[in-house]
Amino acid sequence: MAKIVGVSRNKAVAAPKKRRRNRAAAGVDGFGLGWQHGYWHGQCESIVQRTIVPSYIRDLHVLFITSGKGFPYSPLDEAVGQTLMQLVSRLSVMSPKDDIVGFASREMPALAIVLDGLDFPVSTIDALRSLGIRTAIWFTDDPYYTEVTADLAPHYDFVFTLERNCVPFYEQRGCARVHYLPLGVHTADFRPRNPRHEIRGDICFIGSAYWNRIRLFEELLPRMAKRRFRLSGLWWDRLSDFQRWRDRIDLGKWMGPLETAEQYNAHKIVINVHRAHDDSTFNRNLYNIPAVSPNPRTFEIAACGTLLMSDNREDLAQFYTPGVEIVTYDSAQDMAEKMDYYLAHEDERRQIALNGLYRTLRDHTYVSRLSQLLDLATIPLA
Repeated sequence: MAKIVGVSRNKAVAAPKKRRRNRAAAGVDGFGLGWQHGYWHGQCESIVQRTIVPSYIRDLHVLFITSGKGFPYSPLDEAVGQTLMQLVSRLSVMSPKDDIVGFASREMPALAIVLDGLDFPVSTIDALRSLGIRTAIWFTDDPYYTEVTADLAPHYDFVFTLERNCVPFYEQRGCARVHYLPLGVHTADFRPRNPRHEIRGDICFIGSAYWNRIRLFEELLPRMAKRRFRLSGLWWDRLSDFQRWRDRIDLGKWMGPLETAEQYNAHKIVINVHRAHDDSTFNRNLYNIPAVSPNPRTFEIAACGTLLMSDNREDLAQFYTPGVEIVTYDSAQDMAEKMDYYLAHEDERRQIALNGLYRTLRDHTYVSRLSQLLDLATIPLA
């Protein structure tokens, strides 16, 4: 018999039994984890079913003009277009490069809705209005491009903006009908799902590494070192210690809605960091309008039934109750402490996530937002 150095024969024989016990324990743990995720998903699905509201279909022909920008704007184009199909009796979808005036002069839609509009010539809007067709624009990036949108807005009958501070800005430029309408969530993409086991973790952030985000994560990452976290997006190699965290960062990756939603579902806490309004590197906010309203990511995270941890924008409490439906932070240290707390108190974390899911599906879907837009854009004009 071969000699086993440094290990007794009894221990050598016992090792396979120990491995079998470890495998059995892992099987039990895996079963328990699977059961927990299944039970959690069932709770989320119960909320989804309770918040389904039949759509009211308006007898209306709407011409929807997409942003025409391609990815990453195309998922938003699709979300708005698919939602409008549920709300009006006839929907025509065109891009800015199509023969819109020719089509409109033949078909005479009651309302033309333009999304974003930065690549859409105002001469076409003027032509639609001359045909007697109502026009509405929904600005999706306010206040970051107000240097451009300031000249576009006065050409429309109705202006909708996702930034509350832009309402008086457009009114001062002669727009008679300006409404605050944040973006929402497309629940066909963002909803609770049971994610793959291999991508599950504690914390994630998905988004580009603007400089305000770099400053935050420079301070935060050392506090997260022992956590299972994931960052994904452009420019994260700006981190001074990028090489240390490289294996936890999907550098340069821009995910589509379904992959983004899968990551949200796979993590216990998802971070939201709003873009700075005064970052001159990327913005064209010549008028320096402060941003106080929530970004679309706010609603998309909460719609997945995960805990949303967001920086505290002024308008946020209008949409969610902090500490009840979401969690907010005011510094990297505050965020780190709250992460530790909610990862240690799972029942509290899950209850807040469920509350946030319910509020989102009740109030913040694109069905809700576009119903408001249609109601406002079809009222009799003075």
